[in-house]
Formats: sequence, structure tokens, C-alpha cells
Amino acid sequence: MKKEDLNKNRAVGQPEAVQQKSEIAEREEEILAFWNERDIFNKTLGKDAPNGDYVFYDGPPFATGLPHYGHILAGTIKDAIPRFWTMNGYRVPRKWGWDCHGLPLENLIEKKLGLATKRDIEDYGVKNFNEAAREAVLEYRDDWKRIIPRLGRFADMENDYRTMDSTYTESVWWVFSELNNKGLVYEGFKSMHLCPRCGTTLSNFEVNQGYKDIKDIAVTVKLRLLDEENTSLLVWTTTPWTLPGNFAAAVHKDVVYAKVKIGDEFVVLAKERLSQLGTEEYEIVEEFKGEKLVGRSYNPPFDFWQKKEVAGKENAWKIYHADYVEVGSEGTGAVHLAPAYGEEDMNLAKEHNIPIAHHVDESGHFMDFVTDFECRLVKPKDDEAAEITHLDADIEVVRALSTKGVLFKKENITHSYPHCWRCDTPLLNYATNSWFVRVTDIKDKLVEENNKVHWVPSHVGDNRFGKWLEGARDWAISRQRYWGAPLPIWRNKETKEYKVFGSLAELTEHSKKSNNAYFLMRHGEAKSNQGGFINSIEKGTNPLTEKGREQCKEVAEKLRAEKIDVIFHSGMERTRDTALLLAEALGIGQENVVLDERLVEIQTGEELEGKTWDEYEALYATYEEKFTKHIDGVENRFDVQKRVGEFLYEIDKKYQGKNILIVGHAASTFALRSASEGADMKRAIAVRKEGYLGNAEYIKLPFTPLPHNDFYQLDYHRPYIDDFEVYDEDGTKLERVKDVFDCWFESGSMPYGQHHYPFENSDNFKQLFPADFIAEGLDQTRGWFYSLIVLGTALFGRSPYKNVIVNGLVLAEDGRKMSKSLRNYPDPMELVDRVGADAVRYYLLSASIMRAEDLNFSEKEVTEQVRKNLGRLHNVLSMYEMFADGTQSNGESSNVLDRWIISRLNQLIGEATEGFKNYELDKATRPVTDFIDDLSVWYLRRSRDRLKGEDAADKKLALATLRFVLKTLAQVMAPSMPFYADYLWGRVKEDKDEESVHLSRWPEVVAVDPVVIGEMSLVREFVTLALEARTRAGVKVRQPLPKLTINIELEPEYASIVADEVNVKEVVGDASISERAILDTEITPELKMEGDARDFIRAVQEMRKTQGLEPSDRIALVVKTSEGGETILRTFESEIKRVTGADAVSFGEAGGEEIKAGEYSFIVEIKR
Repeated sequence: MKKEDLNKNRAVGQPEAVQQKSEIAEREEEILAFWNERDIFNKTLGKDAPNGDYVFYDGPPFATGLPHYGHILAGTIKDAIPRFWTMNGYRVPRKWGWDCHGLPLENLIEKKLGLATKRDIEDYGVKNFNEAAREAVLEYRDDWKRIIPRLGRFADMENDYRTMDSTYTESVWWVFSELNNKGLVYEGFKSMHLCPRCGTTLSNFEVNQGYKDIKDIAVTVKLRLLDEENTSLLVWTTTPWTLPGNFAAAVHKDVVYAKVKIGDEFVVLAKERLSQLGTEEYEIVEEFKGEKLVGRSYNPPFDFWQKKEVAGKENAWKIYHADYVEVGSEGTGAVHLAPAYGEEDMNLAKEHNIPIAHHVDESGHFMDFVTDFECRLVKPKDDEAAEITHLDADIEVVRALSTKGVLFKKENITHSYPHCWRCDTPLLNYATNSWFVRVTDIKDKLVEENNKVHWVPSHVGDNRFGKWLEGARDWAISRQRYWGAPLPIWRNKETKEYKVFGSLAELTEHSKKSNNAYFLMRHGEAKSNQGGFINSIEKGTNPLTEKGREQCKEVAEKLRAEKIDVIFHSGMERTRDTALLLAEALGIGQENVVLDERLVEIQTGEELEGKTWDEYEALYATYEEKFTKHIDGVENRFDVQKRVGEFLYEIDKKYQGKNILIVGHAASTFALRSASEGADMKRAIAVRKEGYLGNAEYIKLPFTPLPHNDFYQLDYHRPYIDDFEVYDEDGTKLERVKDVFDCWFESGSMPYGQHHYPFENSDNFKQLFPADFIAEGLDQTRGWFYSLIVLGTALFGRSPYKNVIVNGLVLAEDGRKMSKSLRNYPDPMELVDRVGADAVRYYLLSASIMRAEDLNFSEKEVTEQVRKNLGRLHNVLSMYEMFADGTQSNGESSNVLDRWIISRLNQLIGEATEGFKNYELDKATRPVTDFIDDLSVWYLRRSRDRLKGEDAADKKLALATLRFVLKTLAQVMAPSMPFYADYLWGRVKEDKDEESVHLSRWPEVVAVDPVVIGEMSLVREFVTLALEARTRAGVKVRQPLPKLTINIELEPEYASIVADEVNVKEVVGDASISERAILDTEITPELKMEGDARDFIRAVQEMRKTQGLEPSDRIALVVKTSEGGETILRTFESEIKRVTGADAVSFGEAGGEEIKAGEYSFIVEIKR
């Protein structure tokens, strides 16, 4: 980097509404441009890596919005660690990924399209819905590709992976198939949490993300015993909407219950819960254990199910013993059972063959036979505008209970209730079918593997995550939704037996085959080929050349062995002639020479007809644009793939066991090759790189129908996969289970999906698994961290990661959640334009948020980081550059100040290295601030006179040391503040050094001299004590004093620093004094004169600054003063000239400024 490249003038003439970028921001953008121009990131991947690969997994973000502080935080961590290990001799690939599936995106599309329910989606069309999701999923991708590098992050965003890619999905299928082969997959009917709005069940860790405290209604209900007149069992529930589904009640056989008379009726409840009666006006009639209640029958609170036939009805409306019934601080010691709406209730129902039946549908509405509440939502989401609350149905149920005379008591409570983590709808505990992974079978292994992982902070791994694994339950991985990777399960409708396919090859093995053989050929040479012009429209004549006809005759001989049955051509003259020549040579009748216009050349439009192909190429900036760009009258490559794909699939259905020759054009044969394998753009471009078919060249075209979208790209999404026909070995058509995967299962498959393992990269997978490092927020202990370790352990018997950094949550400065509507936080990129990305990065990396603690984000504190770190360091650099003379860096000076700063530098290297290696980023970064403070406030200030160079040898030592320190500091800063680190490196690096600090080697600790460190610490302590004594005595520092006495003996080199710093003539060691330091404040006439001279010098220096003089500018001083003033100046003339850069001091009339020094006045004029 050239200095002038990094000091361009700011842009001028910008509108006032546009925020002016700071100098820091502009400097960072220039460094970013340098990285791009010099391809620095790829050079870090290509440089020598003696230690091999360091594996990093990056959890993929959604690109449905712009990056926020949570992304910036995680991204900074994910950037700092790879930079550190890259500098330590490792190769660290950083493949970017995009999370594309799941409820978060579906919810956005529903809002965008105005769809409220699954029925709305079905009516709109699954295909239309999913295509809208596909279009929206990467809406902000270009913004991310601009912002992420601007934040200083190195990542490969060009060769990214996407969870919606067919290659990724095939790996997900493989993962699921492997789990199935290991006996870890099953279908179960369980009570799970259902989001009625989304119409799908959620996994237990998704449920844990959505708990909120809400106000609700609890009711105590009377269940009238059939065998005891006027007596009721009291049951308590916080979900009144489940009471129409009551099928049983439960008590604990060993708990003591009391029969109590209240007024004219009797009620039964646990004796310890008599307070639930809400009155003291009662009489205990009888006490007994719960076993006396077991087996007795009662009248249910509602009779809807009594009117219907249901399996197990003979066991309904009885009292059962249940171990899970507890007598706590709430309730009655008895519970009602609606077995379809609770796991414990369901298990008890299965044990005793109690009916398990729904009175609520999956959309959360009461079913029509529940006539009192028909079609009402049982637990709606609060909607103030629509005047709907989550209590509406419960209130109606309570009213009905009261009317029936079975309501004993109603209470208002506040409790924690699960809500959908994406749409915020209250969840229902709901029995349904789902597919599960048997996590409980590998739970012990999960705990064992987690104990091997290095967690930062450790308590997250030991407690939060470790305890979660100890209590792990089977994972429901199927979702009754649309936009996601489909479950690869097909079932026999009659026998219910199912097949799981783990690859595309396995799937297509079970599809119907035409047994056709396809041969693809480009026409023989035509006039357009000879002349190099475009002919995509049948206009004029474009026959085969004589050479082209000869080519056809030659290829006919080769084709004879293929026994062609049918020839297709595009109808354009050159393909028609080719087909007819071949048919004649091969003895194929005209009826089997078929024209299909879908095989025509790519349509380039009227304007380009007859022009050169170079003119066509000029329409596109990149090859990718040829697939996506829309130009009126011009087809793009996917348009061609669509029409030829339609042709190919159509004839595959029409013909059976035929050898078919297709004669096309350069583009149409290329598109046929792409369509035959379901190529997406990336794969199609790879096909194109293999080259077009030459004139009269033919190939055998492998083809098996695939699940595909409208452009005949392999597509596993619904409805394409649903429509794909699959058959059992005996020819029975199988039906696909319509569910999609939990998006966490997909993200947990990332180590395999990003590499299309095991279909690609199987040979080097050991180098790609497990990850050395991952990082995400605390919430991912219930998300990505969990899904990764479950799948990795299930597949390979080990954790897929070794080291984890867990960060906390970034909150607004007031401690509340950051909110766009409240505008309680600065826009991230506007802040970067003000203070730079480095300051934001360092602020986050050095904060306690690195320890999974929340951070109240403060722009003021970020700005303070700029001042304390970048501002001070930039001043040090400026001072260095002011005196730099090309002296080479060297860290071996004998000067005590140099030895001290080198030792401090080695301390910094040691602390940073230890912090990074232990993944404690706060410990790795915080020492930088202290070091810069020492460098700026102590070392540079003490070395300023040395740099000015009166002692040439000492100047060399100071310059060599300072250059060495700045270079090394740039390396230590590189992971946390990559922009300024590279800027600094560029200013001080030497010819032998790498072009970027990020290509350099991490510095090693040479030696820390504890004596120098300790002695300098004492020096600074005594300086502080002496300055405090000066303040107490009211003596300014510029006034020399005779002596400072300290209670230890300092070596002369250290004592001289103290003397100079506190402006005393001598520093004396005296162990007999009782205090640490005693300052002699007696001012002799000689010392007074010296003090006045120093005041004079200081004033002249201020005049130099005011007049804009550079330190190198030489001056002459003309002074008008009294005899006494002249005496002072003459006495200290050499010192005055040295410090002020004056070549001469003369006395006489002066037209300058007045200076006061002690009791003297001076009129001073500066002449250049």
C-alpha cells in the first residue's frame, strides 16, 4: 500500500442529507478496496499452511433482512478466530452459507401474500407459495455481500452453500437414512406442542424458545360422583378449553383426601389443599387415602363425548391413580384428563385404554360436534384490532360450566405459557403423528461427547447445555409445512410399510423407466457456422455446407450400430437436412423423422438475426446473466432449458424401449444436457465449460426422470417431490409422507450438506470433520449447538465440534430489546460510517458479552474505544512518521525505555496468544488498550526528544524500536481490528514483509524482562506520588525542584527518568524514611530562573502551533524584555534554541505577542 493511496481527500459536494463518512471510515474502505484488488482473502487460503487445515463451521443466517447487531457480534467472533489461526500457520476455509427454509421464512411469505392459515396456502397453491419463498429467501443477499466485508470479515461468499440447494438436501436425506438404518428413526403418536396458526408441531427445544408470562384463567370444577349423592371430586386446571375433552380424572393413591361439607353439598380434595376452598366455612366429614377414590365413576363436565362412539369408552369418566399427581401450592390434588392434550395424560390413557380423541382440530378450532363452542379458536393470538384475546374461549367455557352448575371456583393467574417462536401464537399440547429421532437412545453418549467440548464460558456447556442433554427427549423432526427439505419417506397406502431413500440414486431406482436410449447430436456445418453469424429464426436459407453434408454421412456410419428408431429435429433447415440425411443413410422411414420446434436454436431476437455472436455476448456482463437476465425478444438459458426439458420428459412418457436421436443446435443440445441431469445454474455452467457439441458431433445422453421444477432443474421441494412417482419392487405405487424436515435438522446437517457429503468430498471428509471451532449466541444451546451434536454423535459417535464460543444478547442502551419501532439503537452501518468497523468490533470482542452475558450497547462507549485505541495509536504513528528515516525495525535496544516497551510488547503477545488459544476473546483483546496507553502516554512521550535526534545513535535505537513495536502491534491487532492493523502494517512494514498483515506470521513471545517491568512500574509509581505532592504544594511541573527522596534505591537509568518526569535535580534513595516519597519543594533563585525559562519555552511552542509551523520548520526569535528577562533567556539560551527549533535569539524591538513567565514580560516575534 502506498501512503498516498490511503490519504485521499474526502468526497465533496455530497447532499446534506447524506451522512458524511468519517476519516476512519474512509480509511477502512480504502483498506477494503486494497484487500479486494490484491485478493488478500484468497491469498490467506493459498499461502503456506504448515499446520494443515483448521476447520470452522459457520451457522448460516437468513437473508430475509439486513444484518443486525446480533449478526455483527457473531460474525466478528467468527472472523477473529480464523484470522488468528491463519496467522499461526493454518489454512482456514470460511465457506459462507444461507439458511433458506423453515417457519421464519414461511411466516414472512404468509404476511406478504395475505395468507392467514394453511388452508389459505393450499388454496393459493403450494407451488406458488414455495416459489414465492424461493424468490424472497435471498432478497437481501447482495446487501449482505456488501455489508459483511465492510465489517471486516473474510468469508467466501461467492462459493456459498444454501440449505435449499438440491445437493444440500440430498445430504440431509443421507443423514436421515443413516439414522433410520441405525434404528434411530420412528413414527409416533404423541402429545406435542402444536402451533395452530402454522399448523405444525414443534420440537421441544423450539418450544423452549417461546415461553412468556401471560394472564390466564384457572378453574376448579366439580366432577359429580355417581355412587355418592351430592358429592363431587374437585379438579383444577389452567386450560379450561380442554374440559370438553375430559375422559378421566386422576388422584394419587397415597395422598390423604378430605370429604368436606360446604353449604348443602360435599366436595372432595386433598387435605393439604383445603385452602383452595377459599373459605373457612366448611366441615371435614371424612378423611381417606386416594386409593378409595380410584375406580369410581363421575359425570363429565360436558356430555359431547357421551353422545359419540369412541374406542375405550367403557373406561371413560372414571378416577385413576397417577404417580404424577402432586399436592403442591396450587390446585386440589386431583386433575382432569384430556388425554389428547398432554403427554402424562396420554401415557395414563394408553395404560388403561382410556379414549384418546380430539375435540379440537389442528387449526386450533373446536370441532363442530362441540356445539356450545363450535368453530371457536381455543387459544387465539391476542389481536387488539380484531378485539380477540387468548382468553376468549376459556371465558366461554367458564360461563358454560357455571350454567351447568359444575363451576366451583374461577381464578385469575399469571403463568409461563409456550408460544410459537416465529408467529407468537399460543401453542397447544396436542396429540398427533410425527417422525422422531431416538435421542434418548444416545443420551449418555451425547453427555460424554459434550464433556470433551471446550465451552466458553464453561458454565454454558456444563450447566445449561449439559443439563439439557441429560434430560434430552426424542426429537420430533417432521413438520406439516411446505417450504423445507422434504422427508424422504414413501409409504405403501395399504400395508403402511415405508421406505426411506438416502440419495437421488436410491429414489430414481424406484421410479418408472421408459428404457429409452437417447442420443444427442448437433447438426452438420451450415452456412451460419461457416460465416459466424446468428440464425435463430427461419429466415432466408441456411443450408448445410458441403462439409456439413459429408460430416452427416460420416456420423451415420457410427450411428448405424446404435439402431436408431426415431429422429427428432428442430425444423430449422440445418437440423432438418441433417435428420433427413441420417434417416436416409440409416434406413429410417419419414414417419419416424419428427419435427419439434422446442429444439430450435436459442432465440436471440430480430435485431441480432444475421449479426455476430460477439454482439450477442455483449448483452451480458457475466455468464450467469445469460441464465437470469430478461431481454425483450431474447431467450435466456433457463428459457431454453425449460422448453427442451418439456420436450424430453414428454417423449420419455410417449416412447418405450426406443433408441432416439435428437438433432439440435449448439444451445439447445447444451440445454438438453442440462435438463437431463436437472442442472441448476452452477452445474449448467460447469456443463457449458465442457464445451458445446461440435458440428455433427453426437453423444449418448443419460436420462432418468427426476423431481424437477418448471425449468427442469432437480428440485426436491414440494409439490415437485410430491408429484414424483415412486414404486415398490412389486410395482405398487407408493405415496410420499407430505411432511418436511424441522429446519433445525437441516442446519444440524450443515457439516455434511455444505460439502455434499458423502456424494462428494468423501475422500477428504476426515479433514472436514469435526470442526475445530463454532460460535453462536446463547439461544443456540436449544438450537444449532443441539442439532449439530445430536446428528454428529448419532452418525459418527462424536461431537462435530471441539471448541465453542457462546455470546450473550446485544440489548439497547436502556437494557431493553433493540426495537426498530422504538429506534432505541444506532443504525449499524451509519455507526460504522461514523466510527469505523474496527471500533465496533473491538467494543464487542472486549466486552463481557463474550462470556454469554448480555450487553447494553452504548454508542458512547464505542466512540470512547476510537479515542483510547485508534486515536492514540494514530498519534503514535504520526509521530513515528514525522521522524522516520528508513531505519530498519529492531527489538534489541539497550535503552531502558526500549527494553521496557519490548517487554510490555511481549507481555501483550503472550496475553493475546493465550486468550485466542483458549477462545477467551475478551482476554485476548482487552490488553491491547492498556498497551496502547503505555505506548502513547509513557513510551512515546518519554522518547519524543530521542526521536528528534540530537543523539543520532539513540535516535536510531528509538526509531528501530518504535517501528518494531508498531509492526508487531499491527499483527496482534489483526484479528480484532483488521482494518487499522493493515493500515498500520502498510505504513511501517519493510521490503521483506508481506503485503498485508493478514498474510504475516503471528508474533512469538521472545522474552519478558520482569526486572525492567517491575522497575518501570516503580518509576511510574514514584512519579505519581511526586506529582501528587507538587499538586498539594501548589508547584507546577515546569518549575524545577531540588530533590525527591524515595524509600528505595533505584538504578541511575531509572532514577534519571523519575527526575526528568517530575522535574527535580536529583532522586535520592533513603530506606530510613517512613513515607514512600518526600518532595523537597524549596525553590532557589536559580531554580526560579529555570522555571521561568521553561514557561517561556512552553509559550513559544504554543506560538509555533498557532502559526501553523511544522516541527521541522526552523525559526529565529526576536524578543523585547527587561534586563532581568534577558538574563534568564541568555542563561538558558541553548536550551531554548534546542527545544523551540530556533537558530537565533536576539533582543530589540519586536512586533509579536506578549509572553508572561513568572514576574517577567516578553514581547516575542517569530521569524522564519
